[in-house]
Amino acid sequence: MPQMDTGNPTGSMSMRVIDAIAAEAGVDPLELDTPLFEAVNPEALDRLFRDEVNCRVTFDYDEYEITVSNDGTVTVDGSTYRP
Repeated sequence: MPQMDTGNPTGSMSMRVIDAIAAEAGVDPLELDTPLFEAVNPEALDRLFRDEVNCRVTFDYDEYEITVSNDGTVTVDGSTYRP
C-alpha cells in the first residue's frame, strides 16, 4: 500500500479524510464534487477520534471505501495516508 502524507498533520479527522480523498482523486480538496457529510457525519467523526478511542470506522464515499483508524491513518481504496 502506498503511504502518502496528506499535508494536514494537525487538522481534524474529517479534514484528513477530505485531504486523503482529494489526494487519491488527484484534485484539490475544494474540487471534490460530493460533500463529506453526504457519506458520514464529519462532526461525529471528529468527536470520535478526538477522544482517542480504540476504533476503526469504514464508510463509502462516492466510489471509494474509506477506513479511518485511531492512529490517524486514513485508507482510501487501499492507499494509506498518514498524519
